[in-house]
Amino acid sequence: MTQETVLITGASAGIGWELARQFAADKSNLVLVARRRERLEELAAELRGRYGVDIHVVAADLGRTDAPQTIVDRLSRDGVTIDVLVNNAGFGALGPVAELDLDRQMEMIQVNVAALTHLTRLLLPGMIGRRRGGILNVGSTAGFQAGPFMAVYYATKAYVISFSEALAGELATSGVSVTCLCPGPTLTEFAATARMGHTLMFKLQTMTAQKAARAGYRGFRRRKLLIVPGWINYLGSMGVRFIPRSMARGIAKRLQWEK
Repeated sequence: MTQETVLITGASAGIGWELARQFAADKSNLVLVARRRERLEELAAELRGRYGVDIHVVAADLGRTDAPQTIVDRLSRDGVTIDVLVNNAGFGALGPVAELDLDRQMEMIQVNVAALTHLTRLLLPGMIGRRRGGILNVGSTAGFQAGPFMAVYYATKAYVISFSEALAGELATSGVSVTCLCPGPTLTEFAATARMGHTLMFKLQTMTAQKAARAGYRGFRRRKLLIVPGWINYLGSMGVRFIPRSMARGIAKRLQWEK
């Protein structure tokens, strides 16, 4: 059987970086996508040397609306068929909607929602036609409730969870699997980028990117739909179903706004 080829967005750091290691260790060929080419080349060199897999590096900014089509067109010209799509790229920003830079908030929606949807739509028909493959979307425990002072980020992750669940329903008999990994606070570049490393959320409990990626990878291989790694994260994500939504909002507000 031909080795599968996996496209991973946001592969230059954090969970995306660790997911690339997980797939490469399983002898999957990779297409690594992110803005920082030098970081991708560093990872590609490591994984080629260790696992002997074929790796394409694509430097692209998913904040650009034309990026998904450009990526897929390039792969098509190079004769690369994508069997698995890992939509990992995403970022957050801490602050009130009325004060955060508008362009930054719109870019968040583009990367976290639009690019994820665009890439899925471009690559999914081929997977369905071959009756094999999979989509691994990286959501967040943030997607299970509203998040004051990170309103747009929480909303984008709610979209990722809902989209993944609906897609799984559509693809139930297609041979194509859908998994949504929903990690809680994780030790990556996310907190620094979002400017929230000082918050209670990142002081109380965090998980390593390696552990989150390993849970997501194993869940994907088992064709599980929702993966919430860590018992505290799992109980928290389930617990919001049984408390008033106002209480859930209040807890989220305190965790990310208080020091």
